Amino acid sequence: MILESLIRDVTEGKHHRLSQEIGQPRMTTRPRLLYLIAEDWYFWSHRLDLARAARNAGFDVSIATRVTEHGECIVREGFHLYPLHLERRSRHSISDVRAILQLIRLYRNVKPHLVHHVAMKPILYGSLAAWVAKIPVVINAFAGLGYAFTDQDRRRRALRFLLSHSLKIAVRLSQSFVIFQNTEDRDVLLAEGVVQPERTRIIAGSGIDTDRFVPQASSPGIPIVLLASRMLWDKGIAEFVQAAKLLKQRNMLARFVLVGRSDQQNPAAIPLSRLQEWVEAGDVEWWGHREDMPNVLASASLVVLPSFREGLPKILLEAAACGKPLIATDVPGCRAVVRHQYNGLLVPPHDALALADAIASVLGDADRREAMGRAGRDMVVREYSTPIITRVTLALYRELLSLSKRRIGRLGRR
Repeated sequence: MILESLIRDVTEGKHHRLSQEIGQPRMTTRPRLLYLIAEDWYFWSHRLDLARAARNAGFDVSIATRVTEHGECIVREGFHLYPLHLERRSRHSISDVRAILQLIRLYRNVKPHLVHHVAMKPILYGSLAAWVAKIPVVINAFAGLGYAFTDQDRRRRALRFLLSHSLKIAVRLSQSFVIFQNTEDRDVLLAEGVVQPERTRIIAGSGIDTDRFVPQASSPGIPIVLLASRMLWDKGIAEFVQAAKLLKQRNMLARFVLVGRSDQQNPAAIPLSRLQEWVEAGDVEWWGHREDMPNVLASASLVVLPSFREGLPKILLEAAACGKPLIATDVPGCRAVVRHQYNGLLVPPHDALALADAIASVLGDADRREAMGRAGRDMVVREYSTPIITRVTLALYRELLSLSKRRIGRLGRR
């Protein structure tokens, strides 16, 4: 009854507090584009270049996100910023419904011509809000299928069933177009009936700035083996630590470095206490979150990502652009970037011994590292650079907006 009342109130315009938080619609003749992304730091690291390209192409760009770190930076870029109360780890239905209501009010006030939702919760909540607010064009972009689709334990199977059913409803209600970063994720949701093939597109992330991420010689001294990601079990952090222990037992001279934030909003987050234990035991170094990733990558001799599943791991593309050899697991997303024996090596997931052997093999052959690094750089420039990806994405925006205008025109003539 409470949830029904909340939904009825927002559809009747009774939640004045939400309206005051969001403000009044803007008057502009440019097409209004709104990105819905759960966290401002994720927008800043993964979608900033795309938003800049859209702005430069004539779009009036808004960002709706939970603001924790980059709010001022987003505003300085000239984007309209709408702070949200959207928590990725929320398990409270009332909190979730309030978030949906806030999105409905936002969409009704801003009146975007196109909304671009990124990742699971924005797709679910944003699609429902877009349906209620009658947004003309909705794009849902999966940045990977995430926690529920990674392993097949009982809890995740149940969550996967629920998510698939909810996604099917959300995608169909909003009549959205769906972007995937790799074909394997698309095939999973096609098989489960969530999406229709004619309303999907593969776009490889948001592009890599190949002028910023450039080859540099590794730091002199002890070689650094780098794993850069959020500190999640699903990223293979524990396997990396175990591989480091195995290699130290073999007296291999190397530094094993973790770089990335502790994402306690994620159900797969590694406790800070465990990370500290590994550091204090001398197993690995943890440099925390870093904004200067070109410098971090320059220090590395080898970049590793033993993840259990990915969409399209940006860190591997950035490392390849910097001319670094790669080692990753033979799983969706990772194998889209790492081409075995070409720009790196693929190893089985959950296998610390295979990971350790691969690290030893690559570190022990300087010529091989150099050849893999050159191949990776060429691949990124040829297939994954920012101009290539943004051009494809902006073309999709224009195509869908044009189709929407024609559809509205036909309805008006009936």
